[in-house]
Amino acid sequence: MARLRNRRFFSLGELDKAIDLLLADLTQRPFKKLPGCRRSAFERLDASVLRPLPVARFAISRWKSAKVNVDYQVEFDGHYYSVPHRMVSAKLDLRVTGPLLECFSANQRVGSHALSAVCGGFTTTPEHMPASHRAHLEWTPAKLIAWGERIGVSTAAVVSWQMTHRPHPEQGYRACLGLLALARKHCAQRLEAACTRAMAIRAPNLRSVTSILKCGLDSQPKLLGTADNPVVTHENVRGPDY
Repeated sequence: MARLRNRRFFSLGELDKAIDLLLADLTQRPFKKLPGCRRSAFERLDASVLRPLPVARFAISRWKSAKVNVDYQVEFDGHYYSVPHRMVSAKLDLRVTGPLLECFSANQRVGSHALSAVCGGFTTTPEHMPASHRAHLEWTPAKLIAWGERIGVSTAAVVSWQMTHRPHPEQGYRACLGLLALARKHCAQRLEAACTRAMAIRAPNLRSVTSILKCGLDSQPKLLGTADNPVVTHENVRGPDY
């Protein structure tokens, strides 16, 4: 390069041409302390083991280490991307190549997303979420209430109570999804009877409904007595006006 120090070039191509003219002289110049020259060393050591160039050009990537947050998200340039929820608290390597972001754990890819420029936004893959969180996405309050109405009036009332009396919507969702599980485990008729009893004792929550079904109280006489089914008088029975 010293032989070109007094020349000025206006493009990379022009510089390449000037260097190319000097390469033959450089590769044929004898070594000072070794036999041969660069050309003979190349032919003896390298030429026989050369492989063809890869079909695809080398892709320049950006890398970053990131720790998975409790919401199974990792951050890159202010945007958050999901990884499998089992990776919480793990340290991952993030690679961005063009429009693609990839997440690696111990050299194994555990997630990939389209790169987003939305600062503060979230890109979440449903398969990365725990089953309970996926169920939250699949159900809406209106859909849950409609399901309750198909079971019966009391079930719809319990579902509505969960949606309106919980400090956080997720808590109501969790209880309603529990009612769905009870309907699958038992049957719609038993669930409706259990919800009727839960509403009568003013305990329209999942724990009460589960306990009623577990103890078989849904098949017991109703709390509101009739001529054929009088109210049982007992000091531990609070009655409908409690």
